[in-house]
Amino acid sequence: MIDDQIRDQFAITRVTHQVARALDRRDKRLLQACFWPDATDDHGVFSGNANDFVDWVMGRDPEPYLRTHHNITNLLIDLAGDRAAGEAYFIAYHRMAAEATDVIVAGRYLDRFERRAGEWRIVHRRAVYEWTTHAPASDLAWGEPPLIDVLTRGQRGTGDPSYANLAWLGGSV
Repeated sequence: MIDDQIRDQFAITRVTHQVARALDRRDKRLLQACFWPDATDDHGVFSGNANDFVDWVMGRDPEPYLRTHHNITNLLIDLAGDRAAGEAYFIAYHRMAAEATDVIVAGRYLDRFERRAGEWRIVHRRAVYEWTTHAPASDLAWGEPPLIDVLTRGQRGTGDPSYANLAWLGGSV
C-alpha cells in the first residue's frame, strides 16, 4: 500500500515537472502528454481546453520570450484512488524578446490528476498568482566574449543539451 502511494506520488511529481520542462524547452509533444485530452487549463490569460492551451502557449508568434525557466518548489499531493489533487509552488523567469528585461512570476499550480489505464496526467490546472517583478536584464554580458565562447546556454527547443544527454540512455523525458 505504501509502495503504491509512493509510486503514485512520484508519477504525479514527474508529470508536474514535465510541464515545466516542456514549457521551458518549447516541447509541444511533451506538454500535450502531461494533460488528458479532455483536460482544462485556467492560467487567467487563457482558460479552456488544455489542448487549446498547448496550441496557444506553443504557437504564439512572435514568441514573446527568449528564455523561460520554471522552478517547481513545494509540492503537496493528496491521493484518493485514481484521483489526486496537488498544489505546486512555482517561480517562473521570462526573458522578454522585445526588450532587454526579465520578468519573474511566482504562484501556485492547483492541479487535479486522474489515473487512466495506469497512467497519471493532469485533468485540470489552475494557476494562482502571488507576486511578480520586472527589471532590466542582468545577464547581458553572457552574450558577449569571453562568456559567449565558454558557457553552455540552454535553448528553447530540442536543440537544448538536455535532449542529447537523455538520448545517451536511449530514452527521453
